[in-house]
Amino acid sequence: MSTRPPDAVDVILEQWRRERPDLDASPMGPIGRLKRCTLLLEPRIEAAFTPFGLARWQFDMLATLRRSGAPFCLSPTALFSALMITSGTMTHRLKLLEASELIVRLPNPDDARSMLVQLSEKGLALIDQVVEVHVENERQILAAIPEKTLQELDNALSMLMLSLEESGGKQQNR
Repeated sequence: MSTRPPDAVDVILEQWRRERPDLDASPMGPIGRLKRCTLLLEPRIEAAFTPFGLARWQFDMLATLRRSGAPFCLSPTALFSALMITSGTMTHRLKLLEASELIVRLPNPDDARSMLVQLSEKGLALIDQVVEVHVENERQILAAIPEKTLQELDNALSMLMLSLEESGGKQQNR
C-alpha cells in the first residue's frame, strides 16, 4: 500500500475499479501521471524563458546548436532531425532567429547548394545565460523528490522511452 497522498490519477483509477471491477486499469496509472506531469511541467519550464524573451522552441534550437560544440554550427537537416520538426517549420524558425540576430547562416563548404546554421555571438551569450536558469528551474521542480527516487524514476523513464522508440516503427506498420 502506498504511503503517499492520493493524486488526481488515483481518483480516476478508483472510479474505474468501482465501475469496472473486472478491468485491470493499472496501466492507466503511470501513463496518466506522465500525461498530467507534462501538462503541469510545460508552464513552469516556459516561465524560465520568459524573462529572456524566448519561447520554448527558440531555447530548444539555440540549445541544440550550443551543445553541438564549437563552432556551434549544424546543417538545417541535422538541426531539424535533432528537434523532430518538419523542414518547413525549421525554415520559418530559422528566419525568425536570424532576424533576431541569434543565429547566422553560412555557406556550407562541403555543399555549395546549402547553408549552415551557426550561433551568433549574441545567440551564444544568450543561450549560455538561459541554460543556467533553465537547469536551476528544473532542479527546483525536482527538489521534492529524494535523490534515490529521482535516479530510479530517471532509469524507469529511460527504459520506457527506449521501449517506445524501439517499437515506434512496429506500431506504425500495423
